[in-house]
Amino acid sequence: MIANNIRFLRKQENLSQEKFAERFGVSLQSVAKWESGESVPDVLKCREIAEYYTLSIDVLVSVPLDGLDANENTADGKYIFGMTEVTQDGQVKIPEYAREVFDIHAGDRLMVMGDTSRGGIALAKISLGDMKTE
Repeated sequence: MIANNIRFLRKQENLSQEKFAERFGVSLQSVAKWESGESVPDVLKCREIAEYYTLSIDVLVSVPLDGLDANENTADGKYIFGMTEVTQDGQVKIPEYAREVFDIHAGDRLMVMGDTSRGGIALAKISLGDMKTE
């Protein structure tokens, strides 16, 4: 499971094995071996990877994260862009591929919507011309 999860997390950020290795201070060969299942990271490296992705070690090693690939476009135009983290001041970084697909740039206005019964929150790009005043 950990091999698939490391591969999933790396690909979710569009990182090469080399860039992932640099991020966590290991060799490219180590990452290749982890992803092939030939070896596994030591417990301290697992903790570092899990903390970086705001996961528990248990989730990293035993819960499949790759049920749906990051940036997957379903036939009906719906996407899964992966995970992001809310900062202390409430900011959320929108993944780069999501910004590309929806043509979102600095200064664009986004409407925030939510549904407490479904536990969901959504963003929609709007322009001032879309806002009707009555």
